[in-house]
Amino acid sequence: MYAILKKDMEDFRSLCQHRRSIRTYQDREVEPEKIHYMLQCALMAPSSKRTNPWEFVVVRDQQTLRRMEACRTYGSGMFRTAQAAIVVALDPELTDTWQADGAIAAEHLLLAAEEQGLGACWCQVLNRPAAPQREKTADAQREKTAVCDRDGKPCGAEELIRELCGIPETLRVLCVISLGYKDEERKDYDLDKLKYEKVHQERIEN
Repeated sequence: MYAILKKDMEDFRSLCQHRRSIRTYQDREVEPEKIHYMLQCALMAPSSKRTNPWEFVVVRDQQTLRRMEACRTYGSGMFRTAQAAIVVALDPELTDTWQADGAIAAEHLLLAAEEQGLGACWCQVLNRPAAPQREKTADAQREKTAVCDRDGKPCGAEELIRELCGIPETLRVLCVISLGYKDEERKDYDLDKLKYEKVHQERIEN
């Protein structure tokens, strides 16, 4: 039994070592069964008092995915090529640890995506401004900014994602996980170069 557990832990470390944020994707559909597998993993994530405060929205519509790029000025370029995305929304009335619970579930999605041979990237939405309004001189710019306009002013990232995905105001949007088959390669983490100085035994000395 110990040998089996040890092997599982080594495999999990390898999974963590190989998982990197991937921001460019192939023009290739992500199979529904792979997304279902990821969601199963997320639904098993721990939450405070088993409140399960999350709601996951799977987005596959290409027009919606492209419009998601407008949710951030920077850090949202992955939606130009993403083939799918999962929005992580939460009910803050269920628990005061909703942000932590959502982050744990999102990490389950990221690790499950890697295990399924997919690339994925976290796009922070909570407490982030959306892309600023731009001069509308090209169709591509119109499409990117139009959904973001509120009386001539740009809306927040959370409001934009909420509108695109029909998410009620009773829920908070923590992040969006972009998905697709990798169109870039990134090196694995080097175990010898991890910041072991961030690890402390018993206490942190001043």
